[in-house]
Amino acid sequence: MMEPFSFASSEALDLPVSIRIVSLEGDQTPIPFSTLIKRPDLRHIGSNLSPHSDLYVTVQLWADSKPLTVPVQTVYRPFKNERKWNEWLTLPIKYKTLPLSSQLAITVWDVSPTGGEGAHGHAIPFGGTTMSLFDKENQLQKGRQKCYIHRLRAADGLDSSATPSVLLEDRRSNGQKESTNVVDKKAEEMDRLEKLFKKHEMGEIPRIDWLDQLVFRGVEKRDMKATATSWERQRQIKNSEAMLALDGEQPEEGLETFDTGKFMLNVELPRFDFPVVFADHEYPPTPISSFQHLSASQSNIMMKSPPEVQYGPGINGHADHDDHGLGGRLVRIYDPEVGARDNPAESKHRRLVRSHRTGVLDRDLKPNAKVRDELNGIMAYSPTHVLSPEEKDLVWKFRHHLTRDKRALTKFVKSVNWRDSNEPRQAVQILAKWTDIDVDDALELLGPTFDNPAVRAYAVGRLRKSDDDELLLYLLQLVQALKFEHIPSEATSEATQDSSLASFLISRATHNFMLGNYFHWYLMVECDDRSEDQGPVYRKLFAKVEYDFMTELVKLPEGPAARKVLLRQAELIAVLSKISGDIKLSRDGIPKKAERVKQFLADTKNEMAVIDPPLPLPLDPSVMITGVEPAETNVFKSSLFPIMVTFKTTTKHKYQVIFKTGDDLRQDQLVIQIITLMDRLLQKENLDLKLSPYKILATSASAGAAQFMPSTSLQSIVNKYKGNSVLAYLKHHNPDDKAPLGVRKEAIDTYIKSCAGYCVITYLLGVGDRHLDNLLLSPSGHFFHADFGFILGRDPKPFAPAMKLCTEMVDGMGGAFSPEYQRFKQYCFTTYTTLRKSSNLILNLFSLMVDANIPDIKLEPDKVVLKVKERFHLEMSEEDAIRHFERLIEDSSNAIFPVVIDRLHGFVQHFRA
Repeated sequence: MMEPFSFASSEALDLPVSIRIVSLEGDQTPIPFSTLIKRPDLRHIGSNLSPHSDLYVTVQLWADSKPLTVPVQTVYRPFKNERKWNEWLTLPIKYKTLPLSSQLAITVWDVSPTGGEGAHGHAIPFGGTTMSLFDKENQLQKGRQKCYIHRLRAADGLDSSATPSVLLEDRRSNGQKESTNVVDKKAEEMDRLEKLFKKHEMGEIPRIDWLDQLVFRGVEKRDMKATATSWERQRQIKNSEAMLALDGEQPEEGLETFDTGKFMLNVELPRFDFPVVFADHEYPPTPISSFQHLSASQSNIMMKSPPEVQYGPGINGHADHDDHGLGGRLVRIYDPEVGARDNPAESKHRRLVRSHRTGVLDRDLKPNAKVRDELNGIMAYSPTHVLSPEEKDLVWKFRHHLTRDKRALTKFVKSVNWRDSNEPRQAVQILAKWTDIDVDDALELLGPTFDNPAVRAYAVGRLRKSDDDELLLYLLQLVQALKFEHIPSEATSEATQDSSLASFLISRATHNFMLGNYFHWYLMVECDDRSEDQGPVYRKLFAKVEYDFMTELVKLPEGPAARKVLLRQAELIAVLSKISGDIKLSRDGIPKKAERVKQFLADTKNEMAVIDPPLPLPLDPSVMITGVEPAETNVFKSSLFPIMVTFKTTTKHKYQVIFKTGDDLRQDQLVIQIITLMDRLLQKENLDLKLSPYKILATSASAGAAQFMPSTSLQSIVNKYKGNSVLAYLKHHNPDDKAPLGVRKEAIDTYIKSCAGYCVITYLLGVGDRHLDNLLLSPSGHFFHADFGFILGRDPKPFAPAMKLCTEMVDGMGGAFSPEYQRFKQYCFTTYTTLRKSSNLILNLFSLMVDANIPDIKLEPDKVVLKVKERFHLEMSEEDAIRHFERLIEDSSNAIFPVVIDRLHGFVQHFRA
């Protein structure tokens, strides 16, 4: 199992740079008093008089040969036996802003009243060292560091520093000098041990307390001996050199004649739990100049990513002078419009490729076998795939040949340069010759990226061939597609004539009351939405369409009666909204709330007990309601206290509806609509999975109604039945002693099929927040989901599985090794592969919803279609897709964490009850 992370980036380190000055190690040969008498300037330097004289240290940060901060220094501290500060210094800069070339220039300062070379007032440099903050692997250095002190020099922070903290090995060329330089084996051994100590300190070597103490004592004694031996040898070498100098002319005595000693400064850098790797700060892109927005259908090429920004030679570049022969002085300029405007060279090339002089000859062009395969590959692309310029040119070249391929129309429309003066005219002419396209392609042409009126009119023409039942499946998306039409908001009688989609929907809705009922309520919800995400422009647009719909409706013979029915429905919803809102705000208990609702519905003044003439229920216009049953009314225990109303119908059957206020049901409405569509697609393939897509209707932006399905939650079943609870529940309602599991064959078959269908569908839609309270089971064996507050992969629970297949569901099939469970898996595979064939239709429906004010869509509207497409795995073959889904089933059924969450959720719900 991989670790969550193994390193951190420096740009995320929001801490100031700090360093601890520990101590100074080293010694120097005392200067003879005779020399001090002759050299007064040496007489006043503290380090020449005492090996433990007072010193202070300054630290400054440099980068690219320039100082980044002012120096910071240690406080005054007198020394007695050793020079030890043990002081942390904090620099006025943070790690996240450090460049890779950052260096610390550390200078140890001595004091002299007479000054001297390199003096700053009364301070003269004792020695300096320069240490890089990042090592060769671009990792931030940490822990203890030993830095070589360059005597009598102030540290410089230049890139080619003359005071590096680590000295390279001396490469001497003088053989005589090599003979005098005896290799100190003991000093080398101490260096090796010091490196091991650092690894031990950083935790790279395991700690053993009793052994560590013995080693530390032994090394300390060896260090003292090695240091004494090293200094003695240096004195002997220095004295021998001085004796050789006596044979010649004696130079004027100065400081350079004497041994300045070898000193090491011990410092400590902050430690971190993980290696910190350099990562440069990413600045936001330069603002792009404003220009008219162009849709994808108008743009000949898709939007390019912003070009790389370079502000001068050698920045983020590689050997500019070698590439261009301009001596490295090529300055690259960032042009923000390059990413949005067409490249003139590419435009010229495209015009030559699509030369209209060969337009007549294009009609007779036939692709060879290789080109035909390439075209077939292009035709198989999903709606989200972006065509390259070469692919667009190829489609345009063989456009006449492709008119017989219904899949090719959307690819052809994407290949047209709608800004050209001639191509749009040719494209519109060729549309009339194209073979009939499928509904999914027509829906794609009504999306936000296609705004040519002729193209949209062609798509509407294809929708005219669909019957009302099929149109009802896409009506929710078609209403949202009105946002992409050119509809004036002025109240003119001919306003919607500019929108072929609006006029088409109004025409069909006026002639079919079922269609008109839902069309009316979909529009009213959008008009009622006054949130900031909707905007007044869209509200005016939908209000205009609703006005035109009512205007056209009353022109028909039965229109006034239909309009009156819609007004009566509005009155019914208003009454339900009032009592629901009052109950939600009431502080009474559940029994008292339910009693208040019953009294309200039974009151004749509210005209709910008897509804005459019968009224089509807005939730399902095929149901004619004649009144309510106040005695069978209930209030559910929830934060919104939804009410359940039982309606009487003309067929003497009762129809129960849950109505609640304070919740936007449009997301649940969308999910149920997609489930209904998928159920229809599966039944077309003779695959009836016994799904239960209950009716749901948002009546406003904060209220709505849902069909009540008699069922029991798996949580209640688990609490009531012991052992294999689901199977016990099915046995109780459908006993059959002769059946293998003791359950009637029809019931267990319904249970297995519905489990498979909902497992696949909820996975594709990314339904989240699944627990045993929103998994429901009816007495007849119909399994289904409720409450779709989290979709498209969102889930409030940690480590949620991609698909909800809990142990209780599997046990209800007889266990993971039963024949029924194997049948369940086969139904899953068939359902998944069948829906993958209709992926284009489902993706296009979601693309029409990108501007819908639905919570989980408006979070990332540009990624909605990609999130759904990702779960189809269209890049896989059918066999690979089945294997992928089989792994998904096994991972979901064997997941442990969801079991813990379900148990915890059940405990919390039981505690609340």
